[in-house]
Amino acid sequence: MDADAVPHDTGQQEWSPPLPPAPGFAHRMVRTPGARCHVAEIGEGDPVLLLHGFPEHWWQWRLIAPRIAAHGYRVICPDLRGSGWTETDAPGMHRTIQRDDVLAILDALGVGRVHVMSHDMGAISAMQLAYAHPDRIRSMVQLSVPPGFLEFTPRIIPAFAHMPALLMHRPPRSMGYLFAAPYISHPLSADVLDGYLAPERRPEVLQNVRALYRGMVIPEVVRLVRGDYKRMRLQPPTLFVFGREDRPFSEANVRRISRHHDRCAERFELAFVDDAAHFITDDAPDAVVDLALEWFAREG
Repeated sequence: MDADAVPHDTGQQEWSPPLPPAPGFAHRMVRTPGARCHVAEIGEGDPVLLLHGFPEHWWQWRLIAPRIAAHGYRVICPDLRGSGWTETDAPGMHRTIQRDDVLAILDALGVGRVHVMSHDMGAISAMQLAYAHPDRIRSMVQLSVPPGFLEFTPRIIPAFAHMPALLMHRPPRSMGYLFAAPYISHPLSADVLDGYLAPERRPEVLQNVRALYRGMVIPEVVRLVRGDYKRMRLQPPTLFVFGREDRPFSEANVRRISRHHDRCAERFELAFVDDAAHFITDDAPDAVVDLALEWFAREG
């Protein structure tokens, strides 16, 4: 096991800035090519990989990972490159860099096949992993992001309305403005918002925003729009979950853009969660856990 482990049992003072509170997690740094990736883990059993969205980090899963672990799973929550407490040797991003980090983390931890749940930006790495290395994935749950083989329609353009500002991002502007309507149904408390924004005290996090979007996110969006994934087949069984308050991805829109799933995916299902928007893990964590556990048990 080629992992540089840093023990962390109780408080947050061993990390800079301090980690937000989340009882039960163990923390370590794992070396990948060009980075030292922070990984939070909880539980024992079959491995489940949780890939956070943007501008979130491992703490996105604080309400979800313990409940999954309680059902006999080892839950692995890395900070993807450019986020959280992960450190890089040099700036710069490319389209598959986070996927490559994820593979290196799994190898370092001695993990072969995993269940995967991803949200927002984390779904990029999950999707890339599913197409390039389907043998590593037992099943997938993808939150708030449509399948790669979507049929593009102008009705989902509002889902990308935040991208121009992120492409032009300039530090020290905070990412806090994203945790607001229409992206979330239930306003976050000051403590929760502080937990998400804690890594902004690390200069490289805010400095990486433009590189992240220009080097990784936009090239992947181009592939989606031009239909690259329609010429592939999604092999791992995948459940796509959306909040009903996530207006660009209403049930009607999602069913329309996914209507050719039978020729693009081996096993495909949709689920919709009431009273939740894009940040579905904060709006409806219990529903997310229930859907994931049922899917892992049924499809794994």
